[in-house]
Amino acid sequence: MSDFYTDAQRGVQEKFDSAPLADRLSESIFSETIDPDLHQPFIESRDFFFLSTVNERGEPTVSYKGGDVGLVHVVDPKTVVFPIYDGNGMFLSVGNIADTAKIGMLFIDFETPNRVRVQATASASENDPEMSRYPGALLVVRATVDHVFLNCARLIHKHERVSSSPYVPDDEGETPYPAWKRIDFVQDVLRPVDQGRAEDEGGLISIDEYADKLMAGES
Repeated sequence: MSDFYTDAQRGVQEKFDSAPLADRLSESIFSETIDPDLHQPFIESRDFFFLSTVNERGEPTVSYKGGDVGLVHVVDPKTVVFPIYDGNGMFLSVGNIADTAKIGMLFIDFETPNRVRVQATASASENDPEMSRYPGALLVVRATVDHVFLNCARLIHKHERVSSSPYVPDDEGETPYPAWKRIDFVQDVLRPVDQGRAEDEGGLISIDEYADKLMAGES
């Protein structure tokens, strides 16, 4: 019997008579290393993934992380890295990583469809050896893989890709100034590097004007 599952997970499996199936899956599709032929090409072909983290109070959060293809780089079969770019300044994921270090990564191809899950133990640093791989990154997260596995894709709805985000940093780390940094009520609390830029980037806007931009697909 697999020791991968918690007692609570076992309880639900037993309720629905799925413990033998769960054991078979953990024995056959779960790995403690990234397979260079099975997992690595898919992971490194993605330009986004979903990142789950949990804070010291046990409260989880899930974030969408986007960038260029190869956003997540497989350093070796036990290690992956990915960048933390400028965002809204809350640093929920990075703070949670500092709290508990445990992360979940969900990679999805909505067109095929397909998905891979990674569970890992992570840390974040601005001095990581892979920083140069990600121009414009504030930090790099380095994660040691605990488990990786393919996941059934039957309920993934197929979506057609339209375009990449224009906010992905270029080779020099530059990115367009986002509309939310032009909102009037945040001007006095922006990071020093962003102070005073709003007037040169289209002028101040209200929160309602920003909401209208979001609803129109502008950010």
